[in-house]
Amino acid sequence: MAKVKTAISIDEELFRKAEEHAGKSGVSRSEFYARAVAKFVRDEESREITERLNESYADGLDEDEKEMLDRMWKYHVRLLDETGNEWRHKE
Repeated sequence: MAKVKTAISIDEELFRKAEEHAGKSGVSRSEFYARAVAKFVRDEESREITERLNESYADGLDEDEKEMLDRMWKYHVRLLDETGNEWRHKE
């Protein structure tokens, strides 16, 4: 993977803390910042996905989804009956 150099400006206190943590972790400053940026990007992508999922489910189930869920529960209960499992869904 190609590497790109960049310059950033951060608060001096944050810089010192980052230096300290990089040293404790045994990684270079570049590796420390790269890991921090990678984590931030992953967290943001995860947040965006969660946000989109929450929006898509905000209106609840439509009638087709409710029917499918009901059929799945009935199938699940039948499987449990056939396997002798005593667990039952509380209706």
